[in-house]
Order: sequence, then C-alpha cells, then structure tokens
Amino acid sequence: MSNVTACPLDCYDACEITFDNGIIKGLKSGHTNGFLCSHLNHYEKYPTIQTPRYKGVEITIDEALKKLKEMIDSSKNEEVLYYRGSGNFALMQEVTEHFFSSYGATLTDGSLCDGAGEEGIIRGRGSNKNMPLHEVAKSDVVIFWGRNPHVTSSHILPLIKNKTIIVIDPIKTKIAKVADLHIQLKPHTDIFLAMLLSRFLHIESGCDEEFLDKFASEYEGYYELTQNLRIKATLEQIDVSLGQLGDVLRLVKDKKVAIVCGVGIQKYSDGADIMRAIDAFAVMLGLFGKEGCGVSYLGSSREGIEMPFKKSGKKVSKVNTEFSLFKTVFIQGSNPLSQMPDSLRVRDSISKSQNVVYFGLYENETSEIADLIIPAKSFLYKDDIRTSYSHNRISFMPKVANSDVGISEYELAAYLCKEYDLPIESEEFYINHFKNFTIKKIDGFLYVDKREEIPYKSGFDTEDREFAFLDEIDSKVDEEDGMYLITCKSQNSLNSQFNREESVYLHSSLGFSEKEVLCISSKSGSVELKVKHNDDLRTDCVLIYSGTKGVNNLTSSKHALSTKSAIFQENKVEIRR
Repeated sequence: MSNVTACPLDCYDACEITFDNGIIKGLKSGHTNGFLCSHLNHYEKYPTIQTPRYKGVEITIDEALKKLKEMIDSSKNEEVLYYRGSGNFALMQEVTEHFFSSYGATLTDGSLCDGAGEEGIIRGRGSNKNMPLHEVAKSDVVIFWGRNPHVTSSHILPLIKNKTIIVIDPIKTKIAKVADLHIQLKPHTDIFLAMLLSRFLHIESGCDEEFLDKFASEYEGYYELTQNLRIKATLEQIDVSLGQLGDVLRLVKDKKVAIVCGVGIQKYSDGADIMRAIDAFAVMLGLFGKEGCGVSYLGSSREGIEMPFKKSGKKVSKVNTEFSLFKTVFIQGSNPLSQMPDSLRVRDSISKSQNVVYFGLYENETSEIADLIIPAKSFLYKDDIRTSYSHNRISFMPKVANSDVGISEYELAAYLCKEYDLPIESEEFYINHFKNFTIKKIDGFLYVDKREEIPYKSGFDTEDREFAFLDEIDSKVDEEDGMYLITCKSQNSLNSQFNREESVYLHSSLGFSEKEVLCISSKSGSVELKVKHNDDLRTDCVLIYSGTKGVNNLTSSKHALSTKSAIFQENKVEIRR
C-alpha cells in the first residue's frame, strides 16, 4: 500500500502528501515543498460522522443503503434531486452523478464560487486556460487582485520572493502590508479601476501594439469605451487616486507581469464583465502567450480530460434550488443550509421535501435536518485522482490506510447501479481511464497531457483567434445606503468545514465594542454575531467570513446577469445594537 496521496480539498494548491503512522505530512518535492495548510496539518483531528442514521437512530451501512433505495423508489425519477458540492475535489466524486443521471433524476448546474469570472474569461478568450504556477514564478511583477495568498494559496508564496508586489484589495491583507503598492479600493469597483488602467495605459503609449494588432485588433474601440468614464468622478467613487493609477503603470512597464485574481472580485451581478475588464488590461499590456506573463484565476481543472461519467439530464440552478419541488433530495459533499445564498429561504424550502439524504464527512446544518445520513469515506481510505485549477499536475490518490467507517462514492454508485440495473464500469476502469490523460515529465511528476505550458501562444480560442473586448458596460457604483458585506475565506476554515468563525469584523473607529453582540441585517434576513475589531478593513465594510453560521441569511439568491452564479457580495447591510 502506497503512503503517498494528495489533498482532496477545493483549493488552488492541490498538495501532495505522505501518510505514515496516522500523521499527514507534505511531500517535500514538487510544489508542495514540504509544508501544508492548517486544515490538512490537523485533518485527522476533526471529528467525522462514524455511523449512518435514519430519523436520528443509528443503523448499519447496509440498512442505510436499503433505506436510500426505498426513498428513491417512493419518488418519480424527476422528483429525485441530486445536489453535489465540492467539499472533495477529486475526479471520482462524479461517479455518483453517473448513477443519478442514468436513473433520470434532476441534477444541478451553476456556481456558488467562480462561475461568473469563468464566464467573463471565456467570452473574452474563448476558453479558460489558466496561467500555471511555474509561469508565475518567472514573473517580475505579481498583482494580487482580490487574492489573499496567505489564506487561499500559500504555496505561491515561495515563488514570489524578490518580486515587485502590487495588491488590489478592500482589505489590508498580510500580503498588502509588505507590498510595493496597495490600492484599497471600494468593493465592487474593480471594473472601473481595470478600465481606467487600460485607458491611461493607452494615453501613455504603454500598450503592446504589436501584440494588439495581431491578437486584439479592436483595442481602439475598447479604448473609446473606457472614455465614457469621467476620470475625476470615477476615481472619487472608487476611492483611488490618479497617482495610484500612475504607480501601477510605472511598476508594470516593460516587465513580465502576472495578475493573480481571487474569486471575491466576481461575486456580483456583473462578475463576468469585471473579470473580462481585468483580462482586457492584461491584453493591452500584451501579457498572454508569453513566458512569465498572464492572468491566473481558476482555470478549468478538467481541461484536457474526458470525463467517463454520464452527466446529462434536467438541471436546476444550485444558486436558488427550490428543494420543495422534490420528494427526495440527495446531498453529497455540500452544506446548502449554510453555503447557499438566502439561507432562510433554503431552510424553509428543504423542510418541505419528504426525504433528505446527506452523504458526507462532517456534521453541519444540513446533516442536522437530514432524514438519512450516510457517512462518506475520508480520502485516506479510498482510491481517487485529482487535478488542479491552479497548475497542470495530476495526482493519484491511492488508499493509504484501511477503515470500516463510511462508504466511498464509487461503492455507493455501484450499489445503486446494480439495484436499478444501470451500467457502470469497475473502479479500476475509471482510474485507468484517467491515467490515459497523463504524461510524466522530466521532473518525475505526472501532468495532464496536451495542456499548453504557456496558454494562448498562437492566439486566443475565439473564432478569429482574437480577444473579444467588452463593447458596453452596465456596471454602476453602488451608492445605496448601508455597508459593503465581504464574505471571503478564513484561515481557520474552508467554507463550513473545520474551525468556523463566529464573529463579525468591523473597523474599531465605528464605535462598537469587542464582543458586543450586534444584529447585521439586509433585505434577505439578519444574523446576530459578536464583534471583533479589524482595522485592516475599510470603515464602510463589514467582514463576515464564509462559513460563519448565519452569514448567508444576509445574501440574495439572485443570479449574476450572464450566468447561473451566486452574487454573495452584492448585498449592502445595516448594523444595529
């Protein structure tokens, strides 16, 4: 039995690890470089669900599977809803969807994470090919635009030593405090900053005209669009100075630049346009298709891999799922009662479903209301394989220890397929299928075959090979009353997993005392939380970390304008004692 596997968590880094005598350690070679985040360092200390339950009574795994079949049998095919999250990011997680799709159940689509940004990237470039980590390492300048690497992607930190660092973020993050330049702009104004940067780059003759003439010939039209912004008024609205614009352009001039974006910048109704405007600034600089240059967001982790599982069927959005329409709801690797927007609506809706099944590792708000709870196996006790949306490595995840607790995704899917006489291949077949898309490189590690080392060297993946600029903007600075809600990731938790936060963070100048209990409210609902001071925040911002209980009482279940994506941060809030 191998002792080397990979982290399953939904994270940029996708670390490789060793497991010896019950201890997880980071693989010393490769990008993991021997160190791990706090989640994985203490992974085995977090209690998991040990025993299946039905209506609060412990049962055996065989009884749980039979009860699951009874629930499915009691419902029409389309009355069964399959709702899967990304608590585990490995490829074999999708085998359960293969069963539910083959059975004719209703599936979900849309995004609670990066969907709007990806849509904007695809509209501009024609595809979502990411700038891999090894190219960021070759950059002269790194712009962290809404990304907090110490929390979300710590393995990029060794790669940026001695580089010029620019941070664009409403929060004075740890990286912002040591950056060469920090622009602490107003939330939800990134599109205006990106467009002004493109405009002044053009005014100062800083554009890469040779690149633009070849791969983005409509750049003059985009420059005209940026001229619709009134410079002085816009700068005042976004709380950025003309000098700061000049500083950015001075620092990036004639340099290899990587723009490393976080997901928070696109969790708005115009999220696709925001990401597309940032891409446009990179295009004006001529950053694509060149060594050490580009935009790093969340690339398509499945790029270059043909998934073997059936995934077709009727789908509903996972942003505003109406659970009450379904008799049986099967939830895998997700906590929708916490992580979906408009939690109060979600709780009411799911209470009207007759059968709620929770298949996962940890107790949470969703397991509390579930009728049937089926414990999943930890990644340490099953075979799997994973890719990354930040680099091109592919990591095998062989079982490194034995456990009688829980059931794997493949075992559950195989049981159901057998019971309903539906086709499914062996687990070994699927693992070998994924192996067909790998190539071992000179460093001895496996990579996804046929992915471009430097994406877009021969132009973009649009019909004419050119970048498609925005030709209009509908974005406006939010001047409604209230404070901006920021719901970024915490260092202590990953959404609703691990050590969840319990506080609301406010600037101390607002006059609220530490540990004072406040009511934070929005148009969607309210939550009461204790205050913690954080003077790294703007005074017009409220920070409640993602995963904090009740935070999504405050968020709207509306979609982004161009895609089924959640707009978690487009919610002004009020605070009262």
